[in-house]
Amino acid sequence: MTRILVDTGPLVSLIDSSEAQHGWACEQLASLRPPLYTCEAVIAKAVYLLASAQLDATAPLDLIARGVLRIHFDLAAECASVRALIARYAPRMDLADACLVRMTELERDSRVLTLDGDFRIYRRDGRHVVPVIMPAVASPPKARAARRRARRRR
Repeated sequence: MTRILVDTGPLVSLIDSSEAQHGWACEQLASLRPPLYTCEAVIAKAVYLLASAQLDATAPLDLIARGVLRIHFDLAAECASVRALIARYAPRMDLADACLVRMTELERDSRVLTLDGDFRIYRRDGRHVVPVIMPAVASPPKARAARRRARRRR
């Protein structure tokens, strides 16, 4: 059975109805069977982004408490591999992305639910495409960040 790994974008879009991909995120998460998997770095990033937008920053934690999301990554054990990924894709890759790519290396039958077009560039095991579920047009990371900053200024 394919394990679905959730990135920050769909998580924030699920909670923030003003996000361009809110409808897509809702459809995807409604169609996928829990538990979905993620890492602490994704949760931390989502909580930060939601709090910065003055939205419910506890919503990702509620998804964990309800069993929709499951944390399934040991950064301490995978630190060297994650560090190598970040170094390879610097400055593009952040900790959350590196953890998700490493999770796909550890769990071969997994796909990343993401809005981040950078996952088209990343490779697991150095040469294999990272399997993803993303909308036909994924937002470039810098464009999403700019939209969030603009909303906070309003």
